[in-house]
Amino acid sequence: MTAVLGLAGCAQLADVLPTPAREQSPAPVSKMILFPLPFKELPGWVGDNHAQALPAFIKSCDKIEKLPKEKSMGSFLVMGKIADWIPLCASARLIRPGNKIEAQYFFESRFLPYSVRNGDRYKGLFTGYYEADLRGAFGPDNTYRFPIYAKPGDLIEADLGAFDDKFKGSTIGGRIAGNQFVPYFSRAEIEDGALSGRQLETVWVDNAIDAFILHIQGSGRVILPDGSHIRVGYAGRNGHRYTAIGRELVAAGVMRLDDVTMPAIRSWMEAHPVAALALMRKNKSFIFFQVIEGAGPIGAQGVALTPGRSLAVDRAFLPLGLPIWLDTTEPGTRGRDRLSRLVIAQDTGSAIKGPVRGDYFWGYGPEAALKAGTMKEEGEYYLLLPQSAAREYPKF
Repeated sequence: MTAVLGLAGCAQLADVLPTPAREQSPAPVSKMILFPLPFKELPGWVGDNHAQALPAFIKSCDKIEKLPKEKSMGSFLVMGKIADWIPLCASARLIRPGNKIEAQYFFESRFLPYSVRNGDRYKGLFTGYYEADLRGAFGPDNTYRFPIYAKPGDLIEADLGAFDDKFKGSTIGGRIAGNQFVPYFSRAEIEDGALSGRQLETVWVDNAIDAFILHIQGSGRVILPDGSHIRVGYAGRNGHRYTAIGRELVAAGVMRLDDVTMPAIRSWMEAHPVAALALMRKNKSFIFFQVIEGAGPIGAQGVALTPGRSLAVDRAFLPLGLPIWLDTTEPGTRGRDRLSRLVIAQDTGSAIKGPVRGDYFWGYGPEAALKAGTMKEEGEYYLLLPQSAAREYPKF
C-alpha cells in the first residue's frame, strides 16, 4: 500500500526568463503530494558522485543544528523534526571527504526518497542562475556611474506568514509615511534620486544592464580597478511586484516566447540602449545588496552556495537544507543530455513558486552565465527524508 501525503499552498506560473532573485507575488493555489519509492527508481541515482553534494549538505547542517529540536523541519510530518536531522548531520561529518561509496551508503541507509507531485503533475520548470560579473569602483566617475545600493534603514520587510499561515513564505516590503505603511520607492523613483544623499551607494558599476542583471541573479563579483574584487549579495527588496522584461518584449512583438533567454534579452538591450533603459524601468522591483565575505554567494539559508549542488526552491513547500534528487536536462541539448544529481535546497527566488519548481545554481564565469541564461527545462525531483520520521509509512 502506498502512502500519499498532500499539502495546499501558494504558487504561481513561472515568469518568463529572466526571473528575479528575491520577490513575492500573489499566486493561485497548488497542492503538493508525496509518494514514497525505493532508491533504485531514482533516475540516474547510481551514476552520481554523491560525495560532491555532501559538503553542501554539511553547510546546511550548520544552520539546521541551531534550530529548536522540537521545531518541524517542514509542513509534512514525514519531513520530521529538527531532532530527526541532528543525528544525520553528525553522521555526515564522519564520512571521509570525497569518498563516493561512503556518501552513497549514507544517503541510502539514512533517508527515504519521495517523489513530488503538483496536483496531478510530476513535471515542473527548472531554470538556472549564476554569480554575476561586473566592473566597478567605490566612487563614481565618468566610467562608473550606476550605483549598487545598500538596504535603506527605513525599508520594512514584513513576513506575512506571521499573520496568516496561508501566506507562509511570502513577505511584503514598504515604509512608514505618517501613520501609514506604504509601498517603498519604485525602481524609477530610486533611479531618479529618491535615495540620493543617504550614503547608501555600496559600489558603482560601469554598465546599467550589468546592474540590472545583478538584481535578477541576486549576487555577483565586482572587479575593482586594481584587479581585486568584492562580492555583493542580496540584502533586501523594495516590495514592488517584479515585471519580467522578457514578457514585455514578447508582448511588444520584439521576441517570440520560445526565443526568450538571458543572452537574447541582453543582446537586444545592448543594441537598443535608450529603449533598454525605459524597459528596465517597467520593472518596479528593486534589490538592495551587501558586501559579503567567504568562498561563495550566500543563499537564503545563510550558507555559501555550491555550484552544481545548490537549488533554489519555494519555501512555502520545501524546507531549506533538504537533500533533493534532481532529474532534468542540460540546457541547450534539446532534452538529449540528462542533468540528474543530488542537490541541496539552500536558496529561494521570486519566480520559484510551486511544489515542483527549482532554480539551479551554476556558479561563476562565462559558461555558468550561458547555461543559467538558457536553462528552461522540464523536470522533476525527489525529496530525501529521514527514515526516522518515516517509520509509520511503508518501507521497501
